[in-house]
Amino acid sequence: MKKKSIADIKTLLEHNEPDLTLTEELKKDSRKGVQKLLASYEKTIQKKIQLRDQFREMSICENDMRRQGFKAIAGIDEVGRGPLAGPVIAASVILPHDFFLPGLTDSKKLSETQRESFAAYIKDHAIAWGTGTADVQEIDRDNIYEATKTAMMRAVANMSAEADYLLLDAMKLPLDTPQTSLIKGDSKSISIAAASVIAKVTRDNYMKELDRLHPGYAFASNMGYGTKDHVDGLRTKGITPEHRKSFAPVKACMNK
Repeated sequence: MKKKSIADIKTLLEHNEPDLTLTEELKKDSRKGVQKLLASYEKTIQKKIQLRDQFREMSICENDMRRQGFKAIAGIDEVGRGPLAGPVIAASVILPHDFFLPGLTDSKKLSETQRESFAAYIKDHAIAWGTGTADVQEIDRDNIYEATKTAMMRAVANMSAEADYLLLDAMKLPLDTPQTSLIKGDSKSISIAAASVIAKVTRDNYMKELDRLHPGYAFASNMGYGTKDHVDGLRTKGITPEHRKSFAPVKACMNK
């Protein structure tokens, strides 16, 4: 039987699910181009398996809660506790039991392109999602920890469906809804990871708009964190209404 061309084999590998018979056949093909394609294919398949296994592991907590009878499990996370400027933004997400998005994890571990793509997918497939914001005035008045709780409670309240269980990243909320706080929850719970992605994309978009309104602080790249460009902007231009006056580096610039 005539051997397939390397181009045909490439197309076959790109458009087929893992096939042990196919890979065993290709292993017998001595052409270097075929072996290179096979090595790349096997690496891709191994990566897919790793991401699938990671997703399953990050779904353990949600599955445990479902076995206990809970049906609307909301993952909650926030972004923006550490920056010198801008609000803290939280998101709350209830995912369906059959939700599957391999590669979803802590938003900080994803590229901007991945975050934006995942955020759109999550919003389209979630049972419900909501965001909540605590602005700089609330942060300065109440402290960042209390403002973070405020943003999270607003995110929960802004969902179109009510949660019967909450999974949070290292926080507890003064709500009657039963809840579990997980250290590094955005790497342990798929629902919290989904919330972290939506919160991150929402806040990043806010900071990019802030960069347009207040140039000179590099908000579009540092997202309000205290980078050299940001601190240089504070020293030369002073503070904006979006700066957190209770944070030490901002205070230092105000007192000069």
